[in-house]
Amino acid sequence: MTWLDICALDDIAPLGSRVVAGPKGDIAIFRTGDDEVFALDDRCPHKGGPLSQGLIYGKRIACPLHNWQIELESGQAVAPDVGCAHRHPAKVENGRVLLALNAVRHCA
Repeated sequence: MTWLDICALDDIAPLGSRVVAGPKGDIAIFRTGDDEVFALDDRCPHKGGPLSQGLIYGKRIACPLHNWQIELESGQAVAPDVGCAHRHPAKVENGRVLLALNAVRHCA
């Protein structure tokens, strides 16, 4: 797996996000209150809303359009909603946010 250096962890506010261009559309990188990072396609599975503009709480993001709840770890919508946002491997090493781009388009 090839890791891309995106930015310093401190460049993303706690409970914030950053958007980077991916080969198949924008990718949102989220930082939780515990300094964990997760990356999902910046597109809600419901109506395509920009997840990067949603509110983070715990390990979920709420879509800003219709408040769908998406699990950051898996990209899965929280029941009763159904669907998923494609996830990408992300991690923090030495204070830097790293992202790996998956060619395979799947959830979980």
